[in-house]
Amino acid sequence: MRTRLLALTSAACGVALLGAAALPASASDPASASDPASAFGRDADADADTGPDEVTAAELLAEVRACSRISKGRYRTDSGSAKATVPVCGTRDAVFWKADMDIDCDGRKTRACNRKTDPYFLPETAFQSSRGKPLDSAALPHVVVPGPSKVWDYRQSGLTGGSVVAVVYRDRVRYGVIGDTGPTGIIGEASYAMAKALGIDPDPSTGGAESGVTYIAFKDSRISPIESRARARSRGAALAGEFVGRS
Repeated sequence: MRTRLLALTSAACGVALLGAAALPASASDPASASDPASAFGRDADADADTGPDEVTAAELLAEVRACSRISKGRYRTDSGSAKATVPVCGTRDAVFWKADMDIDCDGRKTRACNRKTDPYFLPETAFQSSRGKPLDSAALPHVVVPGPSKVWDYRQSGLTGGSVVAVVYRDRVRYGVIGDTGPTGIIGEASYAMAKALGIDPDPSTGGAESGVTYIAFKDSRISPIESRARARSRGAALAGEFVGRS
């Protein structure tokens, strides 16, 4: 797991972005209801095993075997990592990176995400819900991108809060959005809900995956409202199909 001492950097970056990155208000998605467990239950079918026509993990991984690097350097996967080893790579339609997964539990306080479950819990996310509130990491599958730096600025790659992301782990593909920013020198983090959807232990203190996670963020793909899991999945599935050449 990442040593979260650098999370304060994320908070500062997130607070600075709150005003500029807030999305327009619109109808709230049912998945952002007050009970994260209920939200998981209602949306379980949407995150179930892919059907016969869904893009597979193998198809997506085949498209990202080669890296055309767009970052000016590499990222560490943890604050204690000795070397920076992860580049951000790009294609015409997407950017991607291959890293670990640390658990982001920041944002709305819930039974799963709070100061007792996560000693580094922060009550804010860089991007807000359609109601102007911090995102619910326990209910919303989302990905954390590094804060803008000389290494890479996600905004210059056509990405922002609400951009659609496909995350691949083993034989599973799950769709979500960019929902938060993190330390400028570290990459490889996603929300409690994203980890759970992928079958990764979502515990913010002891969970996560040490390696083997591929993140594919689609350019100019922002959905609204940002908290709509159904829209992220629908848009993600369509973009993934285009990405692997199905259409």
